Amino acid sequence: MRVDLFDFDLPEELIALRPARPRDSARLLHVPATGSLEDRIVRDAPSLFRPGDVLVFNDTRVIPAALQAVRPSRDAKGPLVRVTLNLIERMGADTWRALARPGKRLKRGDGLFFDEGLFASIVDKGEDGAIVLRFDRADAELDGAIAKIGAAPLPPYIAGKRETDERDAEDYQTVYAHRDGSVAAPTAGLHFTEELLRRLDEAGVVRTHVTLHVGAGTFLPVKSEDTADHVMHAEWREISDETAAIVNRAKAQGQRVIAVGTTSLRSLESAANTDGTVRNETGATDIFITPGYRFRVVDGLWTNFHLPRSTLFMLVSALAGIERMKAAYAHAIAQQYRFYSYGDASLLWRSQ
Repeated sequence: MRVDLFDFDLPEELIALRPARPRDSARLLHVPATGSLEDRIVRDAPSLFRPGDVLVFNDTRVIPAALQAVRPSRDAKGPLVRVTLNLIERMGADTWRALARPGKRLKRGDGLFFDEGLFASIVDKGEDGAIVLRFDRADAELDGAIAKIGAAPLPPYIAGKRETDERDAEDYQTVYAHRDGSVAAPTAGLHFTEELLRRLDEAGVVRTHVTLHVGAGTFLPVKSEDTADHVMHAEWREISDETAAIVNRAKAQGQRVIAVGTTSLRSLESAANTDGTVRNETGATDIFITPGYRFRVVDGLWTNFHLPRSTLFMLVSALAGIERMKAAYAHAIAQQYRFYSYGDASLLWRSQ
């Protein structure tokens, strides 16, 4: 499909630079499979689900992957070069792939100095501008140093407009985050509070988790003109025996399965059998969902509002229908919904 089919005009002022406080006070656009759109609030969520519905959350935890370093001058009289980095993929006990600015001033063999005495050498630089760093420590010792000096890895459309601060360390993490590994938040889950989760439990909604560590693909735009030419970056995910059993039991009983976030949806669909059952599975997935995809597991999706021409807008269009989603986004823009990672939410039901 042509990528320009998924384009739309978004006023820049609708890009949220801070989340709603409290989290569940964010707005929620309810998009049923048929009928009228509904303007709601996130805390209305329990009224939108049925007893026995299964909500599948992604319990990954964001690491403080935004780092600052300096590169010494290559001659005795030159100035230090200050470098901003975002770790995007762990490649070994002491090795990370990263995006760096200013990337053009870095080359293989350069050394980077961080706070806490941490040092890394650039051992490779790809054509996409990403660099490979080999640190002077490994495993838990390296993780501890990164935790001390790193900050929340806000996406470029936020980080380019304001400084990351202490509030982001809490704001850019779900309340149920459990397993370290992501370099970007599964942002649909940022709307949930402990109180809202308790109310969902009381309403008879079943909660379970998958783990998908959000990786480099989150930061990369679709540059091709046709979806067939776009290559998705693989991300590690795990579906436990318990979660597979809960989902499969729900499907067998005719209950609905709702993914909280596109990462949860992609985890489930990438582990689905032809009969709609889910395998307990660990490993990488690079599933790319566009209109025409036949969903096997997921009946609904709780998600944020996504970028034009993005793989995520393609995914929601596959679930709810491209014309339905264009109408929903036009409504959201007209009603001043807030977009992207810190923005408002939508609840979409699969097109019949």
